[in-house]
Amino acid sequence: MEQVQYWDEKRYHSLDYHLKHTYGEKLYKISLDGGMTCPNRDGTLDTRGCIFCSAGGSGDFASDRSFSITKQIEAGKKQVAGKHTGNGYIAYFQAYTNTYAPAEKLEKLFSEAISHPDIRILSIATRPDCLNDEILALLDRLNRKKPVWVELGLQTIHPESAAFIRRGYDLPVFEHALTGLRHAGIDVIVHVILGLPCESTQQMLQTVDYLNTRDIQGIKLQLLHILEYTDLADYYREHPFWIPTMDEYFHLLGECICHLRPDIVIHRLTGDGPKSLLIEPKWTGNKRNVLNQMQAYFKRQNIWQGRSCSYGRTTDTL
Repeated sequence: MEQVQYWDEKRYHSLDYHLKHTYGEKLYKISLDGGMTCPNRDGTLDTRGCIFCSAGGSGDFASDRSFSITKQIEAGKKQVAGKHTGNGYIAYFQAYTNTYAPAEKLEKLFSEAISHPDIRILSIATRPDCLNDEILALLDRLNRKKPVWVELGLQTIHPESAAFIRRGYDLPVFEHALTGLRHAGIDVIVHVILGLPCESTQQMLQTVDYLNTRDIQGIKLQLLHILEYTDLADYYREHPFWIPTMDEYFHLLGECICHLRPDIVIHRLTGDGPKSLLIEPKWTGNKRNVLNQMQAYFKRQNIWQGRSCSYGRTTDTL
């Protein structure tokens, strides 16, 4: 009963709970485009991007990059005006790799964002191999003005899976970046993809178990989406692989949540791609229905974050 009260009647340490109890209100994310590219796209590592990445570089919901950061923030505020009753927002640099630029350019972009009076937090999505000492020093300075979060796209700890998705860096690179960010006092959120065709349930849980041993503050659990015009879409047409049903995915999520350290904030449990591009899983297209069904499933199965699963653990591919 104490856990129910602690997490506002959810079965896990949600971002919504964390924001309300840390900042006193719900904060909406405004997705921003800083005009970046990626070493996996500009030829430094590759030209094709990660196998699952759309042309928008995971920033399909971000604002128009031709707008100034201030104008993008104002546009984002108008977009959520009908459902946001608070006054605070998170400036989320989402598209592509948001530390893949000279520190001078980054300082101008990020400073413009945090100088906006309605922005409470600066959140930056990037790659672990794009965080040099100069950029870490910049993030340290910014973090002294307003809280800075950095989201790192790890996806998996397994080398074969990392090669399949064309991640482009080895696990020690992630560990080095995490150490540098935490030394600067930056909160780190790690992205994990569930449902990679080359991974078993046991391997996915090994990634979660690994992150439990690291100094991370948040996690995003993302079901693999197959989007049109990606190399993953081409691969799927030639080599169809298992796509979980909604209940199968909830079972997998339940396993992950039961494994996950209770203090780690869960920022995402499913994700959603643009409906115009979504090939599979089609059931993810109705986000509200998915989230409602998910909460009901967790209650039926008595799932709690950080508690040993009691409804049957599987160790092979679902």
